[in-house]
Amino acid sequence: MSTEIQTAKSGLPYVILGIDPGTTVMGYGLLRVQGKKVEMLAMGVLELKKLTNHYEKLQRIFARVLSLIDEFDPQVLSIESPFFGKNVQSMLKLGRAQGVAMAAALYRDIPVQEYTPLKIKMAITGRGSASKEQVADMLKRYLEITQEQMLPQLDATDALAAAYCHYLQIGNPSIKPEYKSWKDFISQNDKRVKK
Repeated sequence: MSTEIQTAKSGLPYVILGIDPGTTVMGYGLLRVQGKKVEMLAMGVLELKKLTNHYEKLQRIFARVLSLIDEFDPQVLSIESPFFGKNVQSMLKLGRAQGVAMAAALYRDIPVQEYTPLKIKMAITGRGSASKEQVADMLKRYLEITQEQMLPQLDATDALAAAYCHYLQIGNPSIKPEYKSWKDFISQNDKRVKK
């Protein structure tokens, strides 16, 4: 049994760092878990659009992930794995961004878990075809995030979704969503949903 699962079962607090890798925008989100309670610690983005040197972007990603680890002391990095696309150059750049974020975590002896976008969407919404907006909206409800805390970049909520997906995977069935669809969630949470 992993140390993280032992910590989760013991009820001791632990932190999950979620990363949505990218060389234009990297999203990050952090969750604090204690027993059955889960709360958002932080979420944000690292803007890399203005940088033209790809290696400088990778250096900034590495440095930012290290700073998040040093500030929040996570027990695990949960990262979205790249999906396969037709543009080989884009895939290569995305893979490098993911690898650098993973290397930063491993440099600090933080274990890494990868989840596909499909698995993350399924865990959060119950639908693999859910939009980024639907994922963000579900997280808002699960984690009681206020509108003021939401960011315009969905990379931040994608990263938070990676962290929440990992939380669900390590065995907290009492909070795991049991919805077959968006419609199913609405019907079971009538009082929480604004119409």
